Amino acid sequence: MAEDRRFAVLIDADNISEKYVKVILDEISSDGVATYKRIYGDWTKPALGPWKNVLLEYSIIPIQQYGYTTGKNATDAAMIIDAMDILYSGNVDGFCLVTSDSDFTRLAARLRESGMDVVGMGERKTPKAFIAACNKFKYLDILVRQDAENEKSQEKPIQTKADSKRRPSRPSPEKVTEEVREEPEMTSLDTIHASVMTILRENSDEDGWLTLGDMGTLLLKRHPDFDVRNFGHKKLTPFLSSLGDVELWMDYHDDVRNVYAREKTPQIPRQETPTRQPKSRSRKKR
Repeated sequence: MAEDRRFAVLIDADNISEKYVKVILDEISSDGVATYKRIYGDWTKPALGPWKNVLLEYSIIPIQQYGYTTGKNATDAAMIIDAMDILYSGNVDGFCLVTSDSDFTRLAARLRESGMDVVGMGERKTPKAFIAACNKFKYLDILVRQDAENEKSQEKPIQTKADSKRRPSRPSPEKVTEEVREEPEMTSLDTIHASVMTILRENSDEDGWLTLGDMGTLLLKRHPDFDVRNFGHKKLTPFLSSLGDVELWMDYHDDVRNVYAREKTPQIPRQETPTRQPKSRSRKKR
C-alpha cells in the first residue's frame, strides 16, 4: 500500500520558495508517508525569513548550515550527508529531494542504486540531468499555477454585459518577457505522444491492448518528469483520449473498472457498390 511506504523529504531552502510547501507535502502523500521532513539552509540569512513562518505549521525540522567560505554551498554537503545517514539507517523506503540544483544529481543516482524510490521536485529550470536521475519528477511551479487557476475558476464572478464590453487589458512588455523566460524545459507533448505509441506497440497483448496502469508506469520510466497535469489534464484517461490515435476500452469485473488502451487502426473507407436487385424466381408452367 502507498500509505505504508516511508519517505524522507529533504528540502534545499536555497533553491526552493516557501510557497511550494503545501504542494510538496500533498504530492508526497500520494506516494507514502513523510517520516522525515527536513529543510537545509543558513537561517541567519534574511532571504530565508519567509520559510520560518511555515516550518512550525508543517512540522518541518530546519537544519542550520553556515556558509564557511564565499562561493561554496555548504548546504548541499549537509543535505547529502544527512541523506546517506538516513539511507544506512534503513528506516525509509524512498527519498523526496526538493531542489532545482544539479549538484544533487549524483545523490539521486546513488540512492536509486541502493534500491530507493527517488521522487524529485523543483521548478522548470531544473537541469535535465537531475530529472533523469530520479524515478519521477514533479514541476512545483506548474502544480501551484494549476491550483491557483482552479481556485479562480471556482470563484469566477458572473460576467455582466458591461464587463463583456470592456476590452481586455494587454499585458505589459515586462510581463510578456517574463512569460517567455519561464518557457518550460519539460518533456514536450510530441515526445510523450511518440513514447505512448512505442509503448503500445512493444508491450501490448496479441490484440493490441495495454492496461492504463502499465502505460503510466512505463511512461514514468522513460520520462521521469511526465505528469498529465503538465498538459492540463487531471487523469491519464482523458490525456490519452486527447492524443487522437489511442483507443480506450473500459471493462467492469466484480465492480472493479479496468481501463485498456491500444493504437487506433486506420479505417479504410468502403467503396460504394451498386445495389443488386434480387432475382425473381418464377415457376415454369408444366
